[in-house]
Amino acid sequence: MFKILLLRILRNKISVLGLCFIFLLCITALFAPVIAPYDPYEINVYQVLEAPSKEHIFGTDELGRDVFSRVVYGARVSLKVGIIAMGISISIGTILGLIAGYYGGLIDSLIMRFVDVMLSFPTLFLILAIVAVLEPNIYIIMIVIGLTGWMDVARLVRAEVLSLKEREFVIASKAMGAGSGRIIFHHILPNALYPVIVAATFAVGSVILIESGLSFLGLGIQPPEPSWGGILSVGKDYITVAWWLSFFPGMAIFLTVLSINLFGEALRDALDPKKWS
Repeated sequence: MFKILLLRILRNKISVLGLCFIFLLCITALFAPVIAPYDPYEINVYQVLEAPSKEHIFGTDELGRDVFSRVVYGARVSLKVGIIAMGISISIGTILGLIAGYYGGLIDSLIMRFVDVMLSFPTLFLILAIVAVLEPNIYIIMIVIGLTGWMDVARLVRAEVLSLKEREFVIASKAMGAGSGRIIFHHILPNALYPVIVAATFAVGSVILIESGLSFLGLGIQPPEPSWGGILSVGKDYITVAWWLSFFPGMAIFLTVLSINLFGEALRDALDPKKWS
């Protein structure tokens, strides 16, 4: 099954480029101490705002720190936040969607009304309000984004469960005396995972954008910790004299989110049975 899925994804040449960039980004984040030529925290007052050169290929920032090294370490931060926050939101949304769709009735109504209430709040402003009250750090950012991004997943899983629980294999399991827990986790959940996997892929890109936006506003990853949004925030003050401070982290965000979305599109097409029937 995995081999067939991989072959379907590889047929989409654009998604292959996206997948290659994601792989390169993961390697960069994993081996950041080896790849980065300088300490991302090292200050050098004699090399402030130097343009890209052989010594500093992405130039230096307002404190003389190597921008390439900070962008490399920023990849580690962005991927960590994206994956963990996505995991939190997908887990919550999947569990609540399973419960609401399977049990229905009052439980379904209560969960879905709670989803409607959460969706009535603008997500970004809700995150901003929570982070502004709490002391912003990488763990708070991951938890807050994860706890405010599960609603669409819950709706998606609920819709899948409503369809699956009427299938013959579920009815047969009930007739054989299988408990609700076994039916949900052994029969319904595996068949409802495909849309969840696609949603999780797109969620990583969305979380990276949110984290970058928060860091740009000063409510995300705090200095001197390197983050793409934080580097952009500094770059806006020097845009006329140091274009590289905005260009390179901006391109990193753009290429990362674009690659994730391209891969997500290919994954959705590969998992769609209507396109391969």
